[in-house]
Amino acid sequence: MGRKILVVDDERMVADTLGIIFQKHGFECQVSYTGADALARTEFFCPELLLCDMSMPGISGLEVASNVTAKCPDCRVLLLTGHYTNLSRARTWARTHRARSRIMTKPVPPALLLDEADALLHQQTPGNQPS
Repeated sequence: MGRKILVVDDERMVADTLGIIFQKHGFECQVSYTGADALARTEFFCPELLLCDMSMPGISGLEVASNVTAKCPDCRVLLLTGHYTNLSRARTWARTHRARSRIMTKPVPPALLLDEADALLHQQTPGNQPS
């Protein structure tokens, strides 16, 4: 099985499309349409990469990212936003949580999204740097 990814977006078509793209590129993918469902899934599915929309009703993408990385400390985070006003909050979250993360604005071409995901997954974990 491929690398594990959890895709979270309240826009079903976006979430499903992203899930298909990642599955076709060898990822083991779970898709959630709400933050609550995403958190419930982490009880049995610990992703290596969280691909999450920031603006969702109920539990926000940043809350999802905080909870998922608390449960799955090695999980990388790729935050998506369609609102430039969210960029500052996303950067602050990434600095505060010291998460290995990237922030991208929608719409994102699939090839660029896959490249960013690959780069994040191959980023060295602090303390595991090659000698």
